[in-house]
Amino acid sequence: MSDFKRISPQQAQVLRASGAVVVDIRDPHSFANGHIIGSRHLDNHSLHDFITHADLDAPLIVSCYHGNSSQGAAAYLAGQGFSEVYSLDGGFELWRTLYPQDTEQSPEE
Repeated sequence: MSDFKRISPQQAQVLRASGAVVVDIRDPHSFANGHIIGSRHLDNHSLHDFITHADLDAPLIVSCYHGNSSQGAAAYLAGQGFSEVYSLDGGFELWRTLYPQDTEQSPEE
């Protein structure tokens, strides 16, 4: 099934607390400047490796800037065999407003 669901940050927070995987598809610089704690940056370079090693049955939440691009990515990942895929409505920008305590920056390299 290649369907995904759109969920609110509140719903995502509940899923995240129960072990859902969070991926962030924004550009590397934006991800480094702030992202959902525990999320994994996903781009064209890391996509194949992520899909190859992922638990396709684990809930997967896709985050972008405002919740638009994540819908296309969520549909794609659902089509790759992930059974429970969600697109985060409002994206990281809304998440950061609602849950600033659950955001972090990547360490300087």
